[in-house]
Amino acid sequence: MSSLSENPCHRLTLAPVPLSNPEAQALIGLLDAELTERYPNPADNHFELTAEQVSGEHGVFLVARIGDQAVGCGALRSLDDVTGEIKRMYVTPSARRSGVARCLLAELERHAHRLGLRRLVLETGAAQPESIGLYQRAGFGRIPRFGEYADSPASVCMAKTLR
Repeated sequence: MSSLSENPCHRLTLAPVPLSNPEAQALIGLLDAELTERYPNPADNHFELTAEQVSGEHGVFLVARIGDQAVGCGALRSLDDVTGEIKRMYVTPSARRSGVARCLLAELERHAHRLGLRRLVLETGAAQPESIGLYQRAGFGRIPRFGEYADSPASVCMAKTLR
Protein backbone atom coordinates (compact mmCIF):
# COMPACT_ATOMS: atom_id res chain seq x y z
CA MET A 1 0.00 0.00 0.00
CA SER A 2 2.77 2.42 -0.82
CA SER A 3 0.88 5.00 -2.84
CA LEU A 4 -2.01 5.94 -0.57
CA SER A 5 -3.04 9.56 -0.79
CA GLU A 6 -2.31 12.01 1.99
CA ASN A 7 -5.61 11.00 3.63
CA PRO A 8 -5.70 7.21 3.38
CA CYS A 9 -9.33 7.12 4.51
CA HIS A 10 -10.38 8.29 1.03
CA ARG A 11 -9.08 5.02 -0.43
CA LEU A 12 -10.89 2.85 2.11
CA THR A 13 -14.40 1.54 2.38
CA LEU A 14 -15.32 1.10 6.02
CA ALA A 15 -18.52 -0.86 6.49
CA PRO A 16 -20.34 -2.41 9.44
CA VAL A 17 -20.79 -6.15 9.00
CA PRO A 18 -22.19 -8.91 11.18
CA LEU A 19 -19.58 -10.76 13.19
CA SER A 20 -20.52 -13.89 11.20
CA ASN A 21 -19.53 -12.22 7.90
CA PRO A 22 -16.90 -14.38 6.10
CA GLU A 23 -14.47 -11.46 5.72
CA ALA A 24 -14.85 -10.63 9.41
CA GLN A 25 -14.22 -14.24 10.35
CA ALA A 26 -11.15 -14.46 8.08
CA LEU A 27 -9.64 -11.28 9.57
CA ILE A 28 -10.38 -12.46 13.12
CA GLY A 29 -8.68 -15.76 12.32
CA LEU A 30 -5.56 -13.93 11.16
CA LEU A 31 -5.65 -11.72 14.27
CA ASP A 32 -6.04 -14.69 16.61
CA ALA A 33 -3.14 -16.50 14.93
CA GLU A 34 -0.88 -13.45 15.27
CA LEU A 35 -1.83 -12.90 18.91
CA THR A 36 -1.30 -16.56 19.75
CA GLU A 37 2.19 -16.31 18.23
CA ARG A 38 3.01 -13.11 20.16
CA TYR A 39 1.44 -14.39 23.39
CA PRO A 40 1.89 -18.17 23.63
CA ASN A 41 0.37 -18.28 27.14
CA PRO A 42 -3.40 -18.71 26.56
CA ALA A 43 -4.11 -16.65 29.71
CA ASP A 44 -2.67 -13.60 27.90
CA ASN A 45 -5.19 -13.77 25.04
CA HIS A 46 -8.64 -12.21 25.32
CA PHE A 47 -10.54 -13.18 22.21
CA GLU A 48 -14.12 -12.99 23.48
CA LEU A 49 -16.56 -10.99 21.38
CA THR A 50 -20.15 -11.95 20.64
CA ALA A 51 -22.39 -11.00 17.73
CA GLU A 52 -24.83 -9.33 20.14
CA GLN A 53 -22.09 -7.08 21.55
CA VAL A 54 -21.40 -5.57 18.12
CA SER A 55 -24.90 -5.17 16.74
CA GLY A 56 -27.64 -2.55 16.93
CA GLU A 57 -27.32 -0.20 19.84
CA HIS A 58 -24.69 -2.35 21.56
CA GLY A 59 -21.81 -1.71 19.19
CA VAL A 60 -20.42 -2.30 15.72
CA PHE A 61 -17.95 -4.49 13.86
CA LEU A 62 -16.22 -2.80 10.92
CA VAL A 63 -14.34 -4.22 7.96
CA ALA A 64 -11.96 -1.97 6.02
CA ARG A 65 -11.50 -2.64 2.32
CA ILE A 66 -9.25 -1.26 -0.37
CA GLY A 67 -11.12 -2.05 -3.55
CA ASP A 68 -12.57 -5.49 -3.01
CA GLN A 69 -9.83 -6.62 -0.62
CA ALA A 70 -10.56 -6.75 3.12
CA VAL A 71 -7.49 -5.27 4.82
CA GLY A 72 -8.58 -4.63 8.40
CA CYS A 73 -11.22 -4.79 11.07
CA GLY A 74 -12.18 -3.35 14.42
CA ALA A 75 -15.04 -3.50 16.88
CA LEU A 76 -16.75 -1.33 19.45
CA ARG A 77 -18.86 -2.79 22.22
CA SER A 78 -20.77 -0.83 24.87
CA LEU A 79 -19.74 -1.63 28.42
CA ASP A 80 -22.31 0.67 30.01
CA ASP A 81 -24.26 3.82 29.13
CA VAL A 82 -21.15 5.99 28.78
CA THR A 83 -18.23 3.64 28.14
CA GLY A 84 -17.34 1.61 25.07
CA GLU A 85 -14.49 -0.79 24.47
CA ILE A 86 -12.44 -1.03 21.29
CA LYS A 87 -11.87 -4.69 20.40
CA ARG A 88 -10.42 -6.88 17.63
CA MET A 89 -8.39 -4.18 15.85
CA TYR A 90 -6.38 -5.77 13.07
CA VAL A 91 -4.74 -4.74 9.80
CA THR A 92 -3.25 -7.24 7.37
CA PRO A 93 0.55 -7.10 7.16
CA SER A 94 0.48 -5.84 3.55
CA ALA A 95 -1.68 -2.85 4.53
CA ARG A 96 0.14 -1.85 7.73
CA ARG A 97 1.74 1.57 8.08
CA SER A 98 -0.67 2.98 5.50
CA GLY A 99 -3.22 4.65 7.79
CA VAL A 100 -5.82 1.86 7.77
CA ALA A 101 -5.75 1.46 11.57
CA ARG A 102 -6.08 5.23 12.09
CA CYS A 103 -9.12 5.30 9.78
CA LEU A 104 -10.72 2.32 11.51
CA LEU A 105 -10.17 3.88 14.93
CA ALA A 106 -11.64 7.22 13.81
CA GLU A 107 -14.71 5.45 12.41
CA LEU A 108 -15.15 3.47 15.63
CA GLU A 109 -15.04 6.78 17.53
CA ARG A 110 -17.80 8.12 15.26
CA HIS A 111 -19.89 5.07 16.11
CA ALA A 112 -19.20 5.68 19.81
CA HIS A 113 -20.60 9.20 19.44
CA ARG A 114 -23.65 7.78 17.64
CA LEU A 115 -24.24 5.47 20.59
CA GLY A 116 -23.90 8.35 23.06
CA LEU A 117 -20.70 7.02 24.58
CA ARG A 118 -18.36 9.51 26.24
CA ARG A 119 -15.36 7.33 27.05
CA LEU A 120 -13.49 4.59 25.21
CA VAL A 121 -11.29 1.95 26.78
CA LEU A 122 -9.21 -0.80 25.23
CA GLU A 123 -6.74 -3.54 25.96
CA THR A 124 -3.65 -4.27 23.94
CA GLY A 125 -0.50 -6.09 24.88
CA ALA A 126 3.01 -5.28 25.97
CA ALA A 127 4.32 -7.21 22.94
CA GLN A 128 2.51 -4.83 20.57
CA PRO A 129 4.44 -1.53 20.73
CA GLU A 130 3.07 -0.49 17.31
CA SER A 131 -0.49 -0.74 18.68
CA ILE A 132 0.38 1.15 21.83
CA GLY A 133 1.90 3.92 19.68
CA LEU A 134 -1.19 4.08 17.46
CA TYR A 135 -3.49 4.48 20.45
CA GLN A 136 -1.23 7.06 22.12
CA ARG A 137 -1.17 9.14 18.92
CA ALA A 138 -4.99 8.93 18.84
CA GLY A 139 -5.23 10.42 22.34
CA PHE A 140 -5.48 7.30 24.50
CA GLY A 141 -3.57 7.16 27.79
CA ARG A 142 -2.66 4.23 29.98
CA ILE A 143 -5.02 3.22 32.77
CA PRO A 144 -4.96 0.38 35.32
CA ARG A 145 -5.94 -3.01 33.94
CA PHE A 146 -9.70 -3.51 34.20
CA GLY A 147 -12.36 -6.19 33.91
CA GLU A 148 -11.23 -9.45 32.32
CA TYR A 149 -7.71 -7.98 31.89
CA ALA A 150 -7.14 -7.14 35.59
CA ASP A 151 -5.02 -10.22 36.26
CA SER A 152 -3.27 -10.32 32.89
CA PRO A 153 0.32 -9.05 33.26
CA ALA A 154 0.80 -8.90 29.48
CA SER A 155 -2.18 -6.53 29.10
CA VAL A 156 -1.82 -2.79 28.59
CA CYS A 157 -5.10 -0.93 29.10
CA MET A 158 -5.81 2.56 27.80
CA ALA A 159 -8.66 5.07 27.76
CA LYS A 160 -9.78 8.22 26.00
CA THR A 161 -12.48 10.73 26.86
CA LEU A 162 -14.53 11.65 23.79
CA ARG A 163 -15.35 15.26 23.01
